[in-house]
Amino acid sequence: MTPSLTRSLLAERHGPTLEGATRALRERGHFSAFSDNPRDYPREEGAAAFEALTQRRFDLDQPGTDAWVGGEVSPYGIPLGIGYPHPDPEVLLPAMRAALPAWRDAGPEARALVCAEILARLADRTAELAHAVMHTTGQGYAMALQAGGPNALDRGLEAVAAALEAQTAHPAEAEWTRPRGRHEPLRIASTFTPVPRGVALLVGCRTFPTWNGYPGLFASLATGNPVLVKPHPRAVLPLALTVATARRVLAEAGFDPQLVALAAEGENEYSARALAVRDEVRIVDYTGSSAFGDWLEENAGQARVFTEKSGVNTVLVDSTDHYGGLLPNLAFSLSLFSGQMCTTPQNLLIPREGIETDQGHKSFDQVVADLAAAVEALLGDERRAASLLGAVAEPGVLSRLAAAEETGEVALASREFAHPEFPEGRVRTPLLVRLDARQPDAERTLLAEWFGPVAFAVAVDSTAEALALLRRTLRERGALTVLGHTTSKEVEAALVEVCLDERAQLSLNLTGQVHVNQTAAFADYHGTGGNRAGNAALVDGAFVATRFHWAQVRRPA
Repeated sequence: MTPSLTRSLLAERHGPTLEGATRALRERGHFSAFSDNPRDYPREEGAAAFEALTQRRFDLDQPGTDAWVGGEVSPYGIPLGIGYPHPDPEVLLPAMRAALPAWRDAGPEARALVCAEILARLADRTAELAHAVMHTTGQGYAMALQAGGPNALDRGLEAVAAALEAQTAHPAEAEWTRPRGRHEPLRIASTFTPVPRGVALLVGCRTFPTWNGYPGLFASLATGNPVLVKPHPRAVLPLALTVATARRVLAEAGFDPQLVALAAEGENEYSARALAVRDEVRIVDYTGSSAFGDWLEENAGQARVFTEKSGVNTVLVDSTDHYGGLLPNLAFSLSLFSGQMCTTPQNLLIPREGIETDQGHKSFDQVVADLAAAVEALLGDERRAASLLGAVAEPGVLSRLAAAEETGEVALASREFAHPEFPEGRVRTPLLVRLDARQPDAERTLLAEWFGPVAFAVAVDSTAEALALLRRTLRERGALTVLGHTTSKEVEAALVEVCLDERAQLSLNLTGQVHVNQTAAFADYHGTGGNRAGNAALVDGAFVATRFHWAQVRRPA
């Protein structure tokens, strides 16, 4: 059967995009191949496509299907009723390995073009993906569309571009010549082939299945590795749509669709633990709790394991020249998706004597009260608030909220209200608790992660003490984001030094429309891979370069 997607056709479609993406990697400027304007995606058409997927089986025609599993219920109260194929790994994994040689032999450029086509097809399904993300994660529609669609696709394209750069860093063929005086020189001709490690296992997360999943998926695929996608059991649909799209494109391009497969799991099966240690699995990508991330790092010794785990994100407020911008910026960061982001700030370190601002000196009490007022102003309209907050996805978030209320004095209570469109949706506003760093149990509270809409306003003796607490937090618990506010060059330098020492990403003096818990593909690294919050950064050279090996073949020239 002649492939309908030829290499020349793919090069015509996606060559310029890949060129722009690889250039953006080097320049670290703004680049996006996909529109994030909701007006470009008809919401009603996406809703109809999403609804057509519910209450039925999601057939992928994978080998080794031994059962059908499912059980997703939207955080907005809608049972999806979708059945997914449950694989027998003894059948599926050999089929995936058999698909590897032809994909390896296609070469880096061909693989990158096919990956770019998969991303383009997914972009065509953005509105459908948005509803799938919304009704599995609890994100509001606008966030589900942007973060789950174009922003995730950009992260995937970034991984493809980085993989292409790593695999084409030197010639595929070279001749080595060594002069030998009056004798004929020694001549050796060599070929260099990037060889994939083997099957990659992607362990999806509940809150951002595509944004967190696409970098690993496309980094592995672009470097020649088949990818087995194991979604979170409550957020299967976005990644199932992704797998279905990838399989279709691979087949149209003349490759075995078993290069990408789905491993949905049954209730309480926890299949990732068994899959991750199989000999066929040579790469693992994981986003989630530190407990399982640590287990993977310690036990999946046959694989290269990439983790993004839990951490404790910190804000240090020393001073500001834009108090009126600091407050709404921080209020937005605390509120976005009800704090259910790995980058949401948790500990806000503020000198107990207050801070200097462009509006004069502000006491600790005033800063906390003004921040609470900023959150209330942002979320005063329940319809707007519901769009920003989304719905709480996991019951554990509610239990952490209740426990956090007992740790100190509540400066801003979390309130619950029914979602205007989906009355069964659990919507919660942020909780802000006042703590004193001198309290005997303060450090135990502050060194724990309170995933969800929980923040602590912490009175510290001085900025120096705040820096010391920040350093200890980064060293013992790690963080994906650090935010600092200061007008002092000395404090700024000290903040930079702490974050460089402890390998953490730092943002300074954000008072506008850029927020600490948002990062842009090509311009921003997500995490560093250098602290306990995770061993990988999205997307740096190490994220792609260890997914393949160089195999050299030498012959006399």
